[in-house]
Amino acid sequence: MKNLMLGAFLLLLLSCGAEPNNESEQKTVENPIETVPGDYNPEAKLGDLNITLRDQGTPVANYVHAVRTGNLIFLAGKGPKQDNGENILGKLGADLSVEEGYNAAREVAINQLSVLKSELGNLNKVKRVVKVKGMVNAIPDFKDHSKVINGYSDLMVAVFGDAGKHARAAVGMGSLPGNMAVEIEMIVEVYE
Repeated sequence: MKNLMLGAFLLLLLSCGAEPNNESEQKTVENPIETVPGDYNPEAKLGDLNITLRDQGTPVANYVHAVRTGNLIFLAGKGPKQDNGENILGKLGADLSVEEGYNAAREVAINQLSVLKSELGNLNKVKRVVKVKGMVNAIPDFKDHSKVINGYSDLMVAVFGDAGKHARAAVGMGSLPGNMAVEIEMIVEVYE
């Protein structure tokens, strides 16, 4: 009896690994490549907003502006460097108002868009802004971090529409490099 049960068990095991015997049992999974929608044009939005992207130069430390893995691009933290090459400096709640912080975050957004354009050649390849981490140089009692980082988020939505809406953190920092007002990093999904 043991041999009969062992034989039945072995037969069952072998049949589980059998290949389908006809085409109707075989299933194929297609992985279509997504393409940029025809009405999606962040490049045109930049023109509508009178935004000129800037060369970001070479990083001054041991890092790169962006790293791509698969269809995600991780952008290094950027500061609010303006057209004149100077960063917006100071602490929110002491040296800068919320409105000035908002404008500083918007400058960071322009710098990050510049990095993306350099990496991709065309911002129309951005499928979605996934995650934003905003760091605000603020005094301990400052409470409007989100209002400051809205300067960044609002521009991403203005440029990318619904694809610019993202998960986000807006946090206060005791200090930031060079006393810059804000530093922001971002993760973006791109069309292949």
